[in-house]
Amino acid sequence: MPQIRPAAPEDVSAIHRLIYELAVFEKAPEQFVLTQEKLLEDGFGASPKYICFIAEQEQTILGMSFCYLRYSTWKGPVLYLEDLIVSESHRRKGIGKALFEFTCDYALAHNYTRLQWQVLDWNQSAIDFYKRFNASFDPEWLNAWVELKK
Repeated sequence: MPQIRPAAPEDVSAIHRLIYELAVFEKAPEQFVLTQEKLLEDGFGASPKYICFIAEQEQTILGMSFCYLRYSTWKGPVLYLEDLIVSESHRRKGIGKALFEFTCDYALAHNYTRLQWQVLDWNQSAIDFYKRFNASFDPEWLNAWVELKK
């Protein structure tokens, strides 16, 4: 079983590779524009904007859990799981489960009120994965956003 640990600055190239692999899986590689430099600054600079946990075995990074803080006006602090990624060649080996459980344990230890995430409606294997943890799926809320450009 892999070791799960907090990401370090030297992991940024592997984090970047995993995010790109996810973009390809989700059929949107052209939308992936984030640079390694921005990942480094945003995760390990003066004001970190995300938390990342790495699954590693024999000095090879196999996957990651990528999170950030949200705040619910009804519940308080929420840990938002932006992406749970296991490299395709290492799936179905318990790595995603280990990452997810580590992330849940982290959230509990740091007094977050819940762990929240999204899953694409066509990604049945991910939906089935989260159901094994008794996850709730919200049928009411629609995702919305505005692209901010300077």
